[in-house]
Amino acid sequence: MMDLSQAPLGVILAGGQATRMGGGDKGLLPLGAGTILSHVIARLEPQVEGLALNANGDPSRFADLDMPVVPDSIDGFAGPLSGVLAGLDWAATQGASHIVTAAADTPFFPCDLVPQLVRAADKKGAQMALAATPGGRHPTFGLWPVALRDDLRAALQDGLRKVVLWTDKHGAATAEFPDDAAFFNVNTPDDLTKAKAML
Repeated sequence: MMDLSQAPLGVILAGGQATRMGGGDKGLLPLGAGTILSHVIARLEPQVEGLALNANGDPSRFADLDMPVVPDSIDGFAGPLSGVLAGLDWAATQGASHIVTAAADTPFFPCDLVPQLVRAADKKGAQMALAATPGGRHPTFGLWPVALRDDLRAALQDGLRKVVLWTDKHGAATAEFPDDAAFFNVNTPDDLTKAKAML
């Protein structure tokens, strides 16, 4: 059973290159009264013990967020798992046992993401869990154990990039959510228009 005496730490994954959006930080694009990222923070912050942002490049562009910015430690844009690893390494310095990750471009994810992930892991006796909807798994939304960070580091250094290959190897649980729209993510200018309508 997981130790639930302390909520996991939260890590927002913003390390991608946003090529379909023309580069830059998708999370900083305006949405409603704030940004995509401010919506993500507002949803995740109440569910976790503390928050960090995984992002590469100059961290000063996020200075107004007043949270730690942790870059990938694996070179060459190794995908979301390198962001997970950066989050796990940060969580280890905080004495935490687990993190929950959320993508910086997905502003409407469930407000009960963390308890559902924890419940799914507990039920299966697993150390980690991924979110899923009828449309499939959402591997950037997961519960990850700090204890497996060196295993993940070794896998990434060996060239692993697909999240589910690593999570399946470790018997990850699945937390089922009913609504695909909750995990709608903003990849293109059209998506941003859609997100504004959804808001």
